[in-house]
Amino acid sequence: MTAPLAGLRWGLGPGWLLRLKRCRRSAPWDLGIRSSASGKELLGLFSLNNDILLQSCRNYQAVLCTELTKPLIIRNLPSPSLQPHEVRVGVRYCGVNFADILACKGLYQTKHCLPFTPGMEFSGMVMETGANVSTVQEMLWPIPEGVSYEEAAALPVSYGTAILALDHRARTQPGETVLVTAAAGATGLAAIDVAANVLKAKVIAAAGSDYKCNLALQKGAAHSVNYTQGSLKEGVKKLTDNRGVNVVLDAVGGDIFKEALHSLAWEGRIVVVGFAGGAIPSVPANLLLLKNVSALGVFWGRYREEDFPVFSSSLSSALWYCQERRIQPHVGAVFKLEEVNEAFSRVTQRKSTGKVVISMK
Repeated sequence: MTAPLAGLRWGLGPGWLLRLKRCRRSAPWDLGIRSSASGKELLGLFSLNNDILLQSCRNYQAVLCTELTKPLIIRNLPSPSLQPHEVRVGVRYCGVNFADILACKGLYQTKHCLPFTPGMEFSGMVMETGANVSTVQEMLWPIPEGVSYEEAAALPVSYGTAILALDHRARTQPGETVLVTAAAGATGLAAIDVAANVLKAKVIAAAGSDYKCNLALQKGAAHSVNYTQGSLKEGVKKLTDNRGVNVVLDAVGGDIFKEALHSLAWEGRIVVVGFAGGAIPSVPANLLLLKNVSALGVFWGRYREEDFPVFSSSLSSALWYCQERRIQPHVGAVFKLEEVNEAFSRVTQRKSTGKVVISMK
């Protein structure tokens, strides 16, 4: 029995199996399943020819990191036996994240034993279920009708982060002004989308080129600042009549973080979601005191262990907003599986905009 799905995984090891409920996972992490037309069943929506199913379960292609900082390799691997609390997933698309690249360099906060398959999100189809899997729940999310496999693979990490950062952590209100750094990246464009189209805030996009600034404007930002052509702080001052912004979502770190922090209005909130610039800044505590501002952090994946309902809600909300067309993920480039190293280079060299995805078709 098969069912379309979308979802998430941490790069833990070769094999596309998911262990459900409270059991340990053998490889991928969370995923979602598209509900049936009747809305009653999540599994067993489509039948697959048994010969095809058996063939598909004998082996699979996997991207492997076998040595840190070295190019990834692709191997044909035998499919592991399906355990009672696992499901087998046929992947259609995988999202590429900066964290995947850090993991393959040994620089990510979560360390993996070699060899491992990098990746944090995907879309695809449940090919087979274990004997003890009667329903899909807790670790699985439905893809609503009208959301494509490509869109589903682009949603989880970027939009989950944006929703948690702007809504759950910063409590962004309609009419407030939000500054988004690295605005043309996957998380940046997701933050613009969520802030402008869901939370009804006014967005100032900050990026490192005119092209990226223009893309951010097309995606819903009201204004933009190219921070390679002048001071971000001064640019924000001009755009806000010296009032500053209510919320900052920063994915860059370094000097950009410092300028963004100084751009906050009274009782503003800055949310740190990453350090794409490479430098981890320190926070001047006196500034927090003088302007009564708050510095917050969001590590979206940690919520899965610490507060699963909040974690799950962020993904469910992203899927629902996408179905309602209130948001629309921007897929900047699609690569084939054998082009995975080129996909990583596109992100590393900052040539990408929006989400880069890997197609398994």
